[in-house]
Amino acid sequence: MLLLAVDTATPAVTVALHDGVSVLAAESQVDARRHGELLLPAVDRVLDRAGLALGAVTDLVVGVGPGPYTGLRVGLVTAAAFGSTLGVPVHGLCTLDGLAYAAQLDGPFVVATDARRKEVYWARYADSRTRLTEPAVDRPADIAAELAGLPVVGAGGVLYPDAFPDARTPEHQSAAALASLAAERLAAGGAAGDGEGFLPALPLYLRRPDAQVPKNYKVVTPK
Repeated sequence: MLLLAVDTATPAVTVALHDGVSVLAAESQVDARRHGELLLPAVDRVLDRAGLALGAVTDLVVGVGPGPYTGLRVGLVTAAAFGSTLGVPVHGLCTLDGLAYAAQLDGPFVVATDARRKEVYWARYADSRTRLTEPAVDRPADIAAELAGLPVVGAGGVLYPDAFPDARTPEHQSAAALASLAAERLAAGGAAGDGEGFLPALPLYLRRPDAQVPKNYKVVTPK
């Protein structure tokens, strides 16, 4: 196995290469506005650091969100293009699951990322491998009482300390953690989109994009 993992669902543009046993190389850059510019060069550097070519990749894993519309699409489109070109499977994983895996907490906790608009994307976990709820998007104040007493992993805890006083690391997504989680699930017999821990490589938006087609727009062309 040679697994290439990418995720652009958060401000982190993150890439990792995993051989089924350990992470061979990884890179992350936090820049919410340059996903498209940074991702492919990061893939090149990670492959070069491992001394391998893209053609050696046997599986791809991509974070499917939830995340903002534009950034999220960069990783998904890149993974789909690589998968089609190489003829290898593309495995989708919830971005929040990658953060949960990286946290390595034993008891119950929450993962919360920045959803902008003063909201967070979040889900509850029993442990670092077991998600209890479907991802959701809410204002921190609206869920603070429900999640009181639970550690909060991710940028949500850092951005909204009044609602989430027990913030935990990591703050940003790591493709190394995402790749390690995927390698575990593949070793256990999972396959892309088969319900065994993987999702279709499709975006998990949770809400409509900011850009909308205008309603009742004025027709300026002659009839």
